[in-house]
Amino acid sequence: MPQIQAVYGRLTAPRCASRGGLGDRVTADNNGAMRSAPDRLTVFLVLLTGIGALCVALGAEHFLGMAPCPLCFWERWPYRALILLGAIGLFLPAVARRVVLWLAALVFVCAMGLALLHVGVEHHWWPSPLPECNAPNLRATSVANLIASMPMTPSKPCDAPNYLIPWLPISFATMDLILAAVGAALLTAYLGMTTGRART
Repeated sequence: MPQIQAVYGRLTAPRCASRGGLGDRVTADNNGAMRSAPDRLTVFLVLLTGIGALCVALGAEHFLGMAPCPLCFWERWPYRALILLGAIGLFLPAVARRVVLWLAALVFVCAMGLALLHVGVEHHWWPSPLPECNAPNLRATSVANLIASMPMTPSKPCDAPNYLIPWLPISFATMDLILAAVGAALLTAYLGMTTGRART
């Protein structure tokens, strides 16, 4: 009897082990799928944020008659990048999608920096780094030099803010700063929490 039990144990042990390995793989796949679904939703929200921000900016320009300044045009580029990252991230595997989300968080930080620069120009904390925002040099020695110092096309001064809501003293640049800061904070917090869970 002991010999029969030993033989039976050797025959059944590999099957149990293989079943256990298969179960572990299934569990890991399920956990990966559970983590992938929120990431896909987050990428979709990043895409919607970029589309929404550009729609508001273009709508205010073309339907409300609010002329953008050169800094305003610069502030639109991060949201174009968010649209591109969001559209690409929806079709990437889970690991690459996490990389896209980290890149989106970095883009939000860049958007925050551009918006803060514009807010400072509006409040005259510092001059604009763009020459299009500066007034022409009226101390030019000749009319030719004066014309050469002027931009090719007139632009709105960067220190003249636009207000989407007339009775609310929050400029477009300030709204952009709030949106970018909230987006960067929420996305970074989400990535930090989900990365910690993935490691455990």
